[in-house]
Amino acid sequence: MNEISNAELVVLNLLWQRGTLTSAQAVEVLQQTDAGKDWHEKTIKTLLSRLVKKQAIGFEKQGRGYCYFPLLEQESYQRQASHSFIDRLFSGRLAPLVAGFAKDKSLTAEDAAELQKLLDEWKDNNA
Repeated sequence: MNEISNAELVVLNLLWQRGTLTSAQAVEVLQQTDAGKDWHEKTIKTLLSRLVKKQAIGFEKQGRGYCYFPLLEQESYQRQASHSFIDRLFSGRLAPLVAGFAKDKSLTAEDAAELQKLLDEWKDNNA
């Protein structure tokens, strides 16, 4: 999978949330967000074009414009990006990442309960 930049990810997240959008709709919505408020129409269309080249999104011609839609599944991308991040920063080990959040008190009781549930399920399936 080609690397997706932070700006491209903003556009991709929009398409994951909304489904299919014309380029004009994408421009309108993105320019109303914090991330895209300073982006020009040409910038957004360039990001759409890059995502098409990376096969993360597809398009269909509709009249004089184009409709864009995600090809890459959000869960699949998140899983791949998470593995890449953990491999690069933590040598493939998840525990130091979680420990860092716990030490910074960024880990909530709800997060801890969710992690415990996942660990319990993992133990049951890998016993």
